[in-house]
Amino acid sequence: MTRIRRHRWTDTDDALLRAEYGRSPTRNIAERIGVSENAVGQRAQKLGVQFAPIWTSERDTELRRLYADHSARECAAAMGLDVKAIEYRSKKLRLFKSAAWIRERARQAMERTDHPARRSRFQPGLMPWNKGTHYAAGGRSAETRFKPGQLPHTWNPIGHERETKEGYLQRKVRDTRVTSRDYAMVHHLIWRMHGRSIPLHHALTFRDGDKRNFDINNLELVSRTELMRRNSVHRLPKDVARAVQLLGALKRQINNRQEKTA
Repeated sequence: MTRIRRHRWTDTDDALLRAEYGRSPTRNIAERIGVSENAVGQRAQKLGVQFAPIWTSERDTELRRLYADHSARECAAAMGLDVKAIEYRSKKLRLFKSAAWIRERARQAMERTDHPARRSRFQPGLMPWNKGTHYAAGGRSAETRFKPGQLPHTWNPIGHERETKEGYLQRKVRDTRVTSRDYAMVHHLIWRMHGRSIPLHHALTFRDGDKRNFDINNLELVSRTELMRRNSVHRLPKDVARAVQLLGALKRQINNRQEKTA
């Protein structure tokens, strides 16, 4: 059986631990010493070194002041912290660089002669390879193009009705050429024709379940919460609800196995 060699802590290691523990990420300290993060924690406990939180309200305020117009390296140097700690905390606080800082960095990057963007952009005096040429599409392009006023074969006039996948009837009420805007539910139109509205977080349902019975007395306005409760599996008898849940679990297992073998 192979024995794991324990790290022999030196005075230098202990000094680094006392100076950085709580100020730098434990992972960074472990990498510099050559031990695991767990070993760092155990050594700190043995030496009685308290883990002081890196970030306080004062440091957060200082980071917010510096981060917009300084790099992470500059912030780390000014605050005496690790660069990775600055990067992590800035993401945590959702800090962003200022527009002026971004423009300046972009200007500096473009002044570098070795920057890829500078090498690939057009230089003064260069001409594009296709300057002066006129593109002419081949084949039947000209005769098959849309002409002014021409409509696609899928176009339908206002008043056209269609059925959704869920079985609801929709009617075209406008012609903006955006299908989702042009069609409205027929039972919604009838409900509004009677001077009634559909508040936010509410749904219009059919009392008898027949999606073609548009009698105003058959329409019912319910909250989304009530609709979810009605459609929930828990409205079924316990044995039926349990069977439905088991069937769903079985289908998920079958789909997972098919994806793994695909």
